[in-house]
Amino acid sequence: MRRRVGQLREQAVELRQTADRLVAQAESVPWRGRAAEAMRLRIKERAAHLREAAGLHENAAESLSRHVHEVDHRQDSIVVIERKVASLVADAQSRVETLEAARPGAEPEPEDAVLVAFVPPPSGHKDWLDVELPGL
Repeated sequence: MRRRVGQLREQAVELRQTADRLVAQAESVPWRGRAAEAMRLRIKERAAHLREAAGLHENAAESLSRHVHEVDHRQDSIVVIERKVASLVADAQSRVETLEAARPGAEPEPEDAVLVAFVPPPSGHKDWLDVELPGL
């Protein structure tokens, strides 16, 4: 996606340069008269369309860039949640094992039971953003 952002921005620059070149070439033609002026006007109109397309490319690049930033932010959040959950589950597992060793058959704290029974989504999956566990 980052590469596509760069491509869109590059295409916008190329479109603007093409528009400028076309206008400059039309203006440099030594042809004079009504037909020449009509041609130059038509080229300027086409150049305006190219510049408009360049603006649309810039808008698309900016939107995609914002999207990439949001994806990065969510991926970072997922990593943080995964680490926190792994720590909470490991701590709960340790407490349950200690309790079981000290008092076989004893019921763990409800929060520990929930944590030990937790089945995590695949690593990096967006479902991590919806995980609700005690201590999280």
